[in-house]
Amino acid sequence: MKRRQMMRLRTTPNARRAGFTLIEVLLVLIILVIIGSLAVNVFTGTQDKASVNAAKSNVSLVRGAIDRYRLDMNKYPTKLADLWEKPSDTSAADKWGGPYMEQLKADPWGAEYQYSAQGKKNTDKFDFWSNGPDGQNGSDDDIGNWEK
Repeated sequence: MKRRQMMRLRTTPNARRAGFTLIEVLLVLIILVIIGSLAVNVFTGTQDKASVNAAKSNVSLVRGAIDRYRLDMNKYPTKLADLWEKPSDTSAADKWGGPYMEQLKADPWGAEYQYSAQGKKNTDKFDFWSNGPDGQNGSDDDIGNWEK
């Protein structure tokens, strides 16, 4: 008799309902996928903003180095390497107070920064810029030392 009661206990509706149904498991998975995709979108937007801010910071640092070079040499550098390489000409080397900065690395998108001693966007001084996220020169997302 005890054996029959134990079997009945195992087969009651509550005892059979101990696990999750397939629909419940799928519903939880769908919710997790939605939350994960939202997190990826938020992270990607944050990363893009951080890259733009890093490029703006680099533009500001290089602008300062170029201005210090100009104070010492009475002209803008012809190329960016003039900011970290001492001139071979002895008269120029005597005035050179550098290095004004370390050698410049690529922008946050892996491209080289651009420099022009005769500015087009800054007609009275130099232009220094990153081509921005799209990598195209002259597009609206360029990040430079000029007002937009």
